[in-house]
Amino acid sequence: MNPITAPTAEKHLTSSAILQDIVIGLSDGLTVPFALAAGLSGAVQSSGLVITAGLAEIVAGSIAMGLGGYLAGRTEVDHYAAELAREHEEVRTVPDVERREVQELFVEMGLSEATATQATNELVKDPEQWVKFMMKYELGLEQPDPKQAFKSAITIAGAYAVGGLIPLSAYFLTATPHAGLLWSGLITLVCLLVFGFFKSRLTGQAPIAGAIKMAATGAAAAAAAFYVARLVQGQSI
Repeated sequence: MNPITAPTAEKHLTSSAILQDIVIGLSDGLTVPFALAAGLSGAVQSSGLVITAGLAEIVAGSIAMGLGGYLAGRTEVDHYAAELAREHEEVRTVPDVERREVQELFVEMGLSEATATQATNELVKDPEQWVKFMMKYELGLEQPDPKQAFKSAITIAGAYAVGGLIPLSAYFLTATPHAGLLWSGLITLVCLLVFGFFKSRLTGQAPIAGAIKMAATGAAAAAAAFYVARLVQGQSI
């Protein structure tokens, strides 16, 4: 029985975490390098400079995003470990208080006083299960995967790199930055619409509105960067 149910739950949790990391990395990867390339397109006359700066940003952005994902994952693991140690300590030092809290939780779940008392008596016989119960139902904490921090770092960094290469790819195939910007804008706009649509469906939001919002965010960032670059160069829009 356990070999069937336990892996299924773990797979579900892992898949959700990976999907979330992909969304984080890809959404930033599509917008930030695109805005940078757009800004440079308004300031330089060489596609090579846009490509070089874009690749440098993608590398730096991937590392920064991956490191952020790793630190977030480690923080979650460390927080859970600290709370787990505190619960173990409280079960040892103030068992009566913890026992009363367990019974109150059972009552809040809808059990009668008599049934809650019986359930509490059974649960507190096993200190490990007692602590796990308090972690989940009192603190609302699920035990994180200790390997998830590294997985998140790799997933976020990879998704960011993939997202960043999409708008930059147009500059490899065009002769001037302005031509690259036009194709990059078209490619990125389509990708943002598609990504925003599916992201909104997965998160239970309105798909069309989510697609438009995602595309508008990327377009606004690129337009602002392009406008600022032109102003710095003293050129008209």
